[in-house]
Amino acid sequence: MHLRDLTGPEQLKTLTPAELTELAAEIRRVILETVARNGGHLAPNLGVVELTLALHLVFDSPRDKILWDVSHQSYVHKLLTGRYHQFHTLRQYGGIAGFTDPQESVHDHFHWGHASTSISAAVGLAKARDLAGESYEVVAVIGDGALTGGMAYEALDHAGQDKTKLIVVLNDNSMSIAPNVGGISNYLARIRTLPSYQRVKHDVAEALRQIPFVGLQALDLVDRLKEGVKHLLVHNMFFEDLGFTYLGPVDGHNIAALQEVLRQARAYPGPTVVHVVTTKGKGVPYAEELPDKFHGGGPFDVATGKAKPGALTYSEVFGNTIVKLAAQDPRVCAITAAMPSGTGLSRFAREFPDRYFDVGIAEQHAVTFAAGLAKGGMRPVFAVYSTFLQRAYDQVIHDVALQNLPVTLAIDRGGLVEDGATHQGVFDVAFLRTIPRMVVMAPKDENELQHMLYTALQLDGPAALRYPRGKAQGVPLDEQLRTLPIGKGEVLRQGEDVALIGLGTMAPVCLEAARLLEEKGISARVINPRFVKPLDAELLVRSAREVGALVTVEEACLAGGFGSAVLELLNEHRVPVPVVRMGIPDEFVPHGNPARHLARYGLTPDGIARRAEELVLRLRSELSAAPAGRRVRRRPGTRAAGDE
Repeated sequence: MHLRDLTGPEQLKTLTPAELTELAAEIRRVILETVARNGGHLAPNLGVVELTLALHLVFDSPRDKILWDVSHQSYVHKLLTGRYHQFHTLRQYGGIAGFTDPQESVHDHFHWGHASTSISAAVGLAKARDLAGESYEVVAVIGDGALTGGMAYEALDHAGQDKTKLIVVLNDNSMSIAPNVGGISNYLARIRTLPSYQRVKHDVAEALRQIPFVGLQALDLVDRLKEGVKHLLVHNMFFEDLGFTYLGPVDGHNIAALQEVLRQARAYPGPTVVHVVTTKGKGVPYAEELPDKFHGGGPFDVATGKAKPGALTYSEVFGNTIVKLAAQDPRVCAITAAMPSGTGLSRFAREFPDRYFDVGIAEQHAVTFAAGLAKGGMRPVFAVYSTFLQRAYDQVIHDVALQNLPVTLAIDRGGLVEDGATHQGVFDVAFLRTIPRMVVMAPKDENELQHMLYTALQLDGPAALRYPRGKAQGVPLDEQLRTLPIGKGEVLRQGEDVALIGLGTMAPVCLEAARLLEEKGISARVINPRFVKPLDAELLVRSAREVGALVTVEEACLAGGFGSAVLELLNEHRVPVPVVRMGIPDEFVPHGNPARHLARYGLTPDGIARRAEELVLRLRSELSAAPAGRRVRRRPGTRAAGDE
């Protein structure tokens, strides 16, 4: 059977072992070709092909609930549940998502993109099943480092205490995005490689082979005895102590072995952990060799795995700058939550290993750990994706800002990304600007980014700088770093009819919009505010009074965002001028090319120019319609302040 003929997972049960092996190879080929073209998560999905096949062979989806933690490894699941003919649209606008999505299929139960969530939801589903008197199975597949997140242990503790019937499949590939770190990773490694356990298995096998006639038959018993041997040798086993029955480790690329252990788990009346050992990137040599690089990313050449060269990314500029600053100041430390390459910290890790800390998928701990470093006299920088910083909001408030500690948050992926609603970095401006003592910055380009990082490290309190994913503007980088005056923006272009205020990388877009407006006889001032908090009150209030109409532009949510801050400022200073706010409306943004979303929301030169032109023409029309004696240039106070 080919993938194109597969309409649902129930058909898998009719296939022979040889046919399943052929299907696994086809799945890997389709995933490789699609991700090379569209971008996406290659290595995680290549590693779970056999595991996903076994899960759908043993369980009956969608009646049985298979929950994929993070769910970036759900491509195989999508292909097996009738989405082959849409798979070429992976991560494209209007196509299938790169994560599970209940709106896409009844086989997807949650829209997930953050780690360590599956066991909590599985416990809830299992409890709901029991309360309703139903009998379906609940399976949480957790891996790629998600077991380094504290939420997973809260759920394990709850399930073990209540003896809730569920199955946790631990996909142990020794990796998250980067190699796993910490005590749990070391513990799992010890289980896999315990010399005494391996030695006893070997010695028993050799002894049995020496027994005439019965030796080979008795050797078949060794695999059945391995659980007992392991439980005798590995005392105080972590999962057993939590109340789970532990099965494994089992080869995650052996479909028959996986089916057997999953059936055993299904037969147990209480909570069970199935420990599966897989290879991230399995079947594609360059993905196996560099699983961190091929965890997720853009398109690449199928034959070589190489991406197209281009300008430096914002992440790379950040990474190079923090290395430069760390060489000058021994107090500078760098922290990541399991993604050194994604945040640009790989070079820092090599050059300053004693001041580099990968805490695993533990953003809450990372922030409070940074607070401890700062309290001890260091200057920590926590490099984190915007969407993941959401998980540590309380720690930012309680452990950093309230203590007024010099912790710098380097917020990568601020703005729109391809991955969809779970990963859109659009909320950081709104949730950070409400925090007392927090300085919030957004650079217009990579040169300003390096100056902002330098500035943040000079402060005696908390600071955040947010910048987008992907290629930078390509502007020259100053050799000498300088401190930017806190709360001071800059005028990039003078104008008299309207002021365009573009936050961060929207400032260059506003410059392009101003040039388009000039062609239509409209003079637009362009302001790079630099700071979300504190705002440059003098510059913004003066511009509002001089020009009389403002357009704020941000690649962030409008609700409580930068434009809202400008409105609040004008209200405080009693400057009643019309303000048009442009940004992300009150909705979750789906997956797809960010450029398409920017165009959809009007965050392009054409879109900004059009909104500004509409505003100016309306104001001119109102002025011309006024009685002759009142036709004077509009000044503040002639019209109510408000958001247009």
